[in-house]
Amino acid sequence: MRLLVTRPEPQASAWVEQLRTLGLDDAQALPLIDIQGPADPAPVHALWRQLHQARLLMFVSPSAVEWFFRLRPANCLWPDHTLAAAPGPGTARALAQTALDAGLPLPQVICPADDAAQFDSETLWPLLQARDWQDQAAWTISGGDRQDAKGRAWLSEQLRSRGANVTSLLTYQRSAAHWSPEQQALALAAAQHPQDHRWLFSSSEAIEHLTDTLMPGQSWQAATALATHPRIAERARLAGFGQVIATRPTPEAVVAALRPAKSGPCTSIQ
Repeated sequence: MRLLVTRPEPQASAWVEQLRTLGLDDAQALPLIDIQGPADPAPVHALWRQLHQARLLMFVSPSAVEWFFRLRPANCLWPDHTLAAAPGPGTARALAQTALDAGLPLPQVICPADDAAQFDSETLWPLLQARDWQDQAAWTISGGDRQDAKGRAWLSEQLRSRGANVTSLLTYQRSAAHWSPEQQALALAAAQHPQDHRWLFSSSEAIEHLTDTLMPGQSWQAATALATHPRIAERARLAGFGQVIATRPTPEAVVAALRPAKSGPCTSIQ
């Protein structure tokens, strides 16, 4: 059984390495989303220069962290009073690995615990809601498929309801992946032999790219998807995947979710 990790690079390869360390030797990277920097980096530069005015920056993904700090002007450092928030430990780890050189201390990073039931805005909000947000500037650092920032709308609404001034900033652009011949062959093998493959989805947008752009017209009734969030599971079901297995978004949880699939009944969403 081969597991296809569909995250963008370099996250996909990093996940494959972790999964193989945990004994899943047949994990393979098959990104469904390409990540590039913004067409116009000037708004990112501008935010860095006025970062002292911000109380909170909420990073939606590791890619948001990577590009925001990659575009940091050399003379700009993270202010002491500005908080950083992450919806899950993957983004928090990216902050830990990337942000220290910019002066961001780890105690200023707010993130759900590693054992949280979900990693999303709803889980992050209880860690933020007790603070005073009246007239505070908050930014959602995100990406999009054009020049529109696709942020965490629900979390932005909660902050605005507490008086915060919330702005979205696009720091990277997403598009459907451009597969190499080897990746095309891997995807074709998965389509032709669905019983031997599993698709790991961490994004509803990735499913859309697969079904609408990369492999349009393909039937997924015999295929199995692993989904790291209930909304992603619902999107996989709507795309026609015959079996959808729910899992937490950690390599350990993914390996555990696959074990029942090898030996007996599994917890799934049909």
